Amino acid sequence: MSNERTRILVVDDEEIVRESLGGWLEKDGYTVVVAPDGPSAIARLEAERWSILVVDLKMPGMDGLQVLEEAKRLQPELAVVIMTAYATVDTAVAAMKGGAYDYLVKPFDPEELSIMMQKIVSQQLLVRENTVLRQALKQEYRFRDLLSKSPAMQSVFELAKTAARSSSTILVLGESGSGKEVLARAIHAESPRAEGPFVPVSCAALTETLLESELFGHEKGSFTGATARRKGKFEAADGGTLFLDEVGDIGPKLQLDLLRVLEERKFHRVGGNETIGVDVRIIAATNRDLRKAAVEGKFREDLFYRLNVIPVLIPPLRARREDVPLLVEHFVERLGIEMKRRIDGVSPDAMTALMAHDWPGNVRELRNVLERGAVVATGPVIQLADLGLPSKADVAPRPGTLASLEEVEKRHVAAVLAHTGGNVSQSARILGIDRVTLYNKMRKYGIRRDGEDDSPGAAR
Repeated sequence: MSNERTRILVVDDEEIVRESLGGWLEKDGYTVVVAPDGPSAIARLEAERWSILVVDLKMPGMDGLQVLEEAKRLQPELAVVIMTAYATVDTAVAAMKGGAYDYLVKPFDPEELSIMMQKIVSQQLLVRENTVLRQALKQEYRFRDLLSKSPAMQSVFELAKTAARSSSTILVLGESGSGKEVLARAIHAESPRAEGPFVPVSCAALTETLLESELFGHEKGSFTGATARRKGKFEAADGGTLFLDEVGDIGPKLQLDLLRVLEERKFHRVGGNETIGVDVRIIAATNRDLRKAAVEGKFREDLFYRLNVIPVLIPPLRARREDVPLLVEHFVERLGIEMKRRIDGVSPDAMTALMAHDWPGNVRELRNVLERGAVVATGPVIQLADLGLPSKADVAPRPGTLASLEEVEKRHVAAVLAHTGGNVSQSARILGIDRVTLYNKMRKYGIRRDGEDDSPGAAR
């Protein structure tokens, strides 16, 4: 890289220092501007981008450490070199703690200055190259907001991209927290309907009566509390995509109503007679085995085939552990922006634990664990203890035995509840599920808030 592209701001209250220092740097080919004091330097930093700031420590009014602090706030990536005639350990430590790259002791040798500038320029070039490479790598493994280097997930991305170009119904299959809605949004964004609305509906969050009104709308007076006509999600999604999350949870009557809409693209509002036509693309999602449910008579077989036109299966995170470091880097970067604080990553032992964890809550659980770590961490690097992950002893089967998937889940849920002291909301966040789902699992496995077994026959 040409030195001319490296812009250096020199700040010193002594004119002779400014002129001589600026002359040496310009001789090396750098673009140099000088400032006589802190306030004028800050004005320059607010107006323009700089590569390097060289600032005197002792200046009247605003000293070098104050300029350093403000410079780092304005341009965090800026390399700052402090000049001082008072070469003490204290000033050096204060400057380095403030984020300075290094310091120079007056009077200094022009050759020493040249070597330091070359080191800074080389390091900045390396950082830029690494950033470009990381972005290119992420782009290679990205489908909109999804990231994966797993061959299985790359196949999912290719199928999703192909399916997006059609208007066919898509059924996204996968465990809770695996990213079904994120994939659905990516499909919509890649489709010819991208300019239309994307309307999500959680079929598990509402009773059948409320869900019917939510989907199809209702007329005034159709039931108690219906004080006005209300359009449903089908009408809201006209010209776009309707995402039916947890479609396997809907009841028999709504299954029939949904089948009719899929076949005819027409429906009636609750309590109404007007036939309403819609142009909607359906993407449904479930963590249930709908084929098995259809065989067992728990889900309409004809509706299953209507939904299952293009099935897309998202593998669980434990089946693609090579994605964990990529996702950790992505989430840490996002959390740093959201929390407006410096987060450099996770420690090696924390990454080892993240790689070893089975992630029953999948990508959502990973994100929540990292968020907890970012909140608890006292430094820029998230440590193992910050993550709050249960130890292997908490979830491992007894020596000489192999546990079923349900037994592993039961132990993991109990371990997390014990870790949080029975805080259901916090436990649900760590597990990557909602509170209702956690309560259902506690009832299913007979687990108390303290993590102890409360099932019939459990040891007291």
